[in-house]
Amino acid sequence: MKKFVIILIISIFSLLTACGSNQTAGENKEDKKLKKVSIMLDWYPNAVHSFLYVAKEKGYFEEEGISLDIQFPANPTDPINLAAAGKITLGISYQPDVIIARANEDVNIKSVGAIVRSPLNRVIFNEDSDIQSPKDLEGKTVGYPGIPLNESLIQSMVKADGGDPNKVKMIDVGFELGSSVVTNKVDAVIGAYINHEVPVLKHQGYETRNLNPTDYNIPSYYELIAVTSDQTWEKEQESIEAFWRAATKGYEYTAKNPKEALEILLKNQDEANFPLEKEVEVQSLDILLPLMKSEQQFGSQDKEQWQEIIGWMKDAGLIEKEPKLEDIFIKVGE
Repeated sequence: MKKFVIILIISIFSLLTACGSNQTAGENKEDKKLKKVSIMLDWYPNAVHSFLYVAKEKGYFEEEGISLDIQFPANPTDPINLAAAGKITLGISYQPDVIIARANEDVNIKSVGAIVRSPLNRVIFNEDSDIQSPKDLEGKTVGYPGIPLNESLIQSMVKADGGDPNKVKMIDVGFELGSSVVTNKVDAVIGAYINHEVPVLKHQGYETRNLNPTDYNIPSYYELIAVTSDQTWEKEQESIEAFWRAATKGYEYTAKNPKEALEILLKNQDEANFPLEKEVEVQSLDILLPLMKSEQQFGSQDKEQWQEIIGWMKDAGLIEKEPKLEDIFIKVGE
């Protein structure tokens, strides 16, 4: 009888161990089903990235079979360069930068979706300034972050307003845009963003006004886009499409629940390098959400829009040749 009981106990223990092993194997099998997709932000986490963190926390990427790895850049060119090299699946960058990379440097990079659908870049100046239009920049000093696009924007805007661009003095102030304005180091700056510098300055007690380049014959362009390499698209098309479906759910949830979305963002901020001010991010998201909305679907891209900004950049001397539209963007999910 004792022998029977011992054998029975051993059998039950073996059965339980086997079940546990099978369960672990099953869990590991489930983990392996998730496809790793990496995306590098254009900068540290802020309001514009809320949709990604929402989609990750809500499990939308896992529902699509994706394990998302969100990375930060060491410098502004990393999202394009690392995506082109296949080091990351996707990078968040700027439409004009992608056009320049493709046209002038023959970088095999393409846009898979528009995140912010119109420019955030503005000419910003103090509220009590006498500047009313681009022509008023004649005889004044404009600070910018050393990026040629900003020089071309000022020249085109002033010319379109009947002024002489040669009478505008431009100086490189790096990224000290807000402080350069409020300390009167310059009369105005370009390269500052309405969703960042404007609410930051307001939070600090400084009121500003701004000029929108698209009001002065500059074609509207996508401020932020998601890019990948030609080779990555060929190999990872299904994963990128799955990523975009999850990202779309994240955007839709963010649009309906902005307060909760911001709380999720704030939990994921990089406090050591780029601490966020909640009041600033609230204002920023209010500005961003309407500019992220598409009449078709989140991320949709327009052929005519691409052609217009490419044509303007060619006329402005920013690119030497016009890249083929079929090479520089694709319509994911359309």
